[in-house]
Amino acid sequence: MERSSNNYSELVRFLLSTRRFLLELAVVMAVLTGGYLCLAPHILAAISRVLGQQLVFFDVAEPVVAVLKSSIVLAVITVLPWFFIRLSNLVARQFGLKGSFSLWTSLASLFLFYAGAAFASILTLPLGIKFLLGFQSERLKATISVLDFVDFVTLFTLGFGFIFELPLVMTVLARLGVVRAGQFASQRGYAFLGIVIIAAILTPTPDAVNLSLMALPLYLLYEAGIIASRIFGKIA
Repeated sequence: MERSSNNYSELVRFLLSTRRFLLELAVVMAVLTGGYLCLAPHILAAISRVLGQQLVFFDVAEPVVAVLKSSIVLAVITVLPWFFIRLSNLVARQFGLKGSFSLWTSLASLFLFYAGAAFASILTLPLGIKFLLGFQSERLKATISVLDFVDFVTLFTLGFGFIFELPLVMTVLARLGVVRAGQFASQRGYAFLGIVIIAAILTPTPDAVNLSLMALPLYLLYEAGIIASRIFGKIA
């Protein structure tokens, strides 16, 4: 009976901590989004100049929605360090893990996310956009909707950022004893198939080169996750 009472108390504390965390996140996101509203139009204008293309809109509300979405994305990117630190602390406390777990998972999650976002921004997006705009001709000119473009860039920047968290997710699952490292290794074939499917869905062009630009790093990340889960998977 006493053990059940302790478990119930721990669950209540966890739920209250989660509720407070989500409320703080909502407030921080609202403040940052409001702050970025005045900056987002300048960023969109700069992107338009880099592309050498004039962004257009087909609906009266489209520019406002595009600016609002851009502000939210910028707020998400800005709040991530705080988000990862708080989330790591919450998980560490709930599962009784050492304080160093929170520190290293926070640092690793930040590095992996920004590495993925940079990979998309520097390599995948420019190549994909160049390929797509390459279909222009004297008779066929591109007309890019500002809202569609914001959605396009957001999908790849945030998508790659979160997908690059794969090794950390695998390591944490192994650390918590949910999955063993050997299970990850034995499922390589299914993992490779899933990675190819995800890459085919997310890459901006249907050619094999751009598909490989996403699938190959993801598979290497999966292998890195296997190694990391073998090293750090056993709870001390």
